[in-house]
Amino acid sequence: MKLPLIDYRQFRLSRLNTPQFRHLKLLLFWPIFSLVFCYLENYRPTVYYAPMRCALDHWIPFCKWFVIPYAFWFLFVGGMLLYTLFYDIPAFRRMMWFIILTYSFALVTYLLFPNCQHLRPTLLGGDLLTRFTAKLYAADTNTNVCPSIHVIGSFAVYFAARDIRRFRAKGWRLGFLTMAVLISLSTVFLKQHSVLDVLAGLAVCAAAYPPDLSGTCQSRFSDPRRRSWPKAVPGAVTPLAFPTLSLYNRGTEFFCRIAPFSDDTA
Repeated sequence: MKLPLIDYRQFRLSRLNTPQFRHLKLLLFWPIFSLVFCYLENYRPTVYYAPMRCALDHWIPFCKWFVIPYAFWFLFVGGMLLYTLFYDIPAFRRMMWFIILTYSFALVTYLLFPNCQHLRPTLLGGDLLTRFTAKLYAADTNTNVCPSIHVIGSFAVYFAARDIRRFRAKGWRLGFLTMAVLISLSTVFLKQHSVLDVLAGLAVCAAAYPPDLSGTCQSRFSDPRRRSWPKAVPGAVTPLAFPTLSLYNRGTEFFCRIAPFSDDTA
């Protein structure tokens, strides 16, 4: 059985800034994200929400079976975070960086461009999947949908799997990619998102994912010549990335100081 890289039983708050435990500071993002998202979902003053829809949405039927991969998303993301936290700290840092950048961009989008969807059907039947979908509809509002957090989180897991030596075999990669695609499809078949939300989520992923995540913070961001979006970013998503370039660099440098990619940057 593979042993964890770090014995977290030795953790004390006074040791949070040590090289052994400082990566845990990245977890502070989750309560911040949850509070902001909860505010936008439930306590935001009344504003106009732009409905997200396209012609393709009406051709996609509702399918209750997709509630299974949709709900599995929570285990998918949480499981990878826990695995990397215990067994691959550099991969954990890079995954959290990707999540911090993309989820923050999503929150800013929800704030500046309030959006919603009106695609949910009237649910008929009393079977288990239909009841579960009804509970999901009741718990989750139809606002703040573009870009899709489900899509971004799913591909954060896939990118992390590509970054971990144990999962670099073709079978593992195909399995993670299949699950990421299946979860993304579930958002439209369950009528939780428009196709536009999925495409926007993929665009955010493409803009935020650098081709060489193995580099250190210092080498990647301290050199002014490298303060640019990766050349691998398609031209179609460059306009999306350009307005946030300064925020991206400043945010990246800030988090480098508190939780660098590797201990070499201490």
